Amino acid sequence: MAINLQKGQRVDIGLTKMSVGLGWQPNEGTGYAFDLDASAFMIDANHLIPVEEFFVFYGNTDSPDTALHHSGDDPTGGNSAEGDDEIIQVDLSKVDARIQEIIFVVTIYDAFARRQNYGQVRNSYIRIVDDATGSEVLKYELGEDFSIETAVEFGRLYRRDNRWRFEASGVGYKEDLAFFLSKYYKGQIIK
Repeated sequence: MAINLQKGQRVDIGLTKMSVGLGWQPNEGTGYAFDLDASAFMIDANHLIPVEEFFVFYGNTDSPDTALHHSGDDPTGGNSAEGDDEIIQVDLSKVDARIQEIIFVVTIYDAFARRQNYGQVRNSYIRIVDDATGSEVLKYELGEDFSIETAVEFGRLYRRDNRWRFEASGVGYKEDLAFFLSKYYKGQIIK
């Protein structure tokens, strides 16, 4: 039976191979089409991405240690009626030893120009599915009102005492993807 988490709640994962599913439903009739993008930031003990390739998103679908694989961009959010909009597959047995935390963020593409925010999005969630059984292990539904935020940290996996745990974050930001890159990566971005 799946565990429904509340904001800030932490649980032991107890899995090695899993799918992290992220879902949302933009409201109809808000003007421009919505394009939400899931990303994963693989962070070291200094709270930084060791090298650029540890930033996993639709433009870099695989981490260098092959521990993470992004399903690709769902530019319309149309998948959530039938399931997750974007999925990041995780194999914790392959995570580089430097990585202490994996942060899952969803940003609204071009939110400022399109005047979009999470107040116009409903039914947002993050869930973990056991790849061996296909069953949902846990789910965190973002019930908060993010009326001005354009990005949300949904959750994070982190190492504690040689075990992986998950925290339901639910932290909103009035920022874009570039903000998270500047926060977690201090190297030069190769274009």
